Order: sequence, then C-alpha cells, then structure tokens
Amino acid sequence: MKYLFQLGACIPGSKDECVEMLKKGYLLGISPGGAREALFSDEHYNLLWCKRKGFAQVALEAKVPIIPMFTQNIQEVCRGAGRKGLFRWLYEKTRFTCIPIYGYFPVKLRTYLGEPIPYDPNITAEKLAEKTKVAIENLRDQYQKIPGNILRALSERFDKHHKND
Repeated sequence: MKYLFQLGACIPGSKDECVEMLKKGYLLGISPGGAREALFSDEHYNLLWCKRKGFAQVALEAKVPIIPMFTQNIQEVCRGAGRKGLFRWLYEKTRFTCIPIYGYFPVKLRTYLGEPIPYDPNITAEKLAEKTKVAIENLRDQYQKIPGNILRALSERFDKHHKND
C-alpha cells in the first residue's frame, strides 16, 4: 500500500505535519473514515467515522475552512467480499486490512465540492466534525442514487452530460 499511496501523492502525515502544511497554504484531502470506511462501507454510502474528529482539530489549529467533498459512485468501483463477519472482526481487533476485493469497474466518477465550512474559533472539534459529516451526507443525498448499483454506474459512462451538470 505504501507505494500506491506514494503514487497518489498521499502521505501518512502526523497531526502537526498536517497543521503546518495547511498553514503554508497547501490543500489536504483527509479521509476521516480511513481504511474502515474504504473497506467496509457499502452501496448505501453510510459514513463510518465513529468518533473521529482529528481532521476537525487540525482545521481548527490551522485556522482554515473545511471543504466537504463527495465522489459519486465511488463504492461501485470495487467491492469487498466479507465486509461483515470475520474480516470486519479481524480488522477491528488488529487493523489488519486483508479483505478479498473484486471489481475495479470503470464506472463514471464525479467529485462534488460543497460550500466551505469557515473557520470558527468558537466551535469545538466535535461540533465541526458533525457539521462536516452533515455537509458530506447532504452532497451524497443530492448526487448519489441509493443504493448504489454497479451496472447503473457503468451505464453512466455513456450518458451525455453537459459541463454545467
């Protein structure tokens, strides 16, 4: 995974490194659900953040806004077999990310950015994380057909959409 992350310019930045990068004016893409959400979320697109709020704490310390983002059909790219049961239990106990994956379907992906959530020195990290979660769920509800469907997502590759869609 290390080489794949490097290829995508992903870094395993610490909280302090992320704050410094944001203060320097860089944009960061942070996935609060991390591996758990990537491996175990399904076609219903429920966010699996648990009580994660580190990303919100980073934004507050750097005094920057959060830009919510949602990618349509992202769960249709590939599917994991055994998202429940033994593989989930093993992941939760060890953080071992071995799950059989199939697919890598060439589905149509569209990424949508929401309105920035401005820096507010009077908000807690918990409240900012919840506000972000609601903003992403709103983007999901606006742009994703639930439940997701691989065949529908594949057919969208051939739809004629105008640039302003």
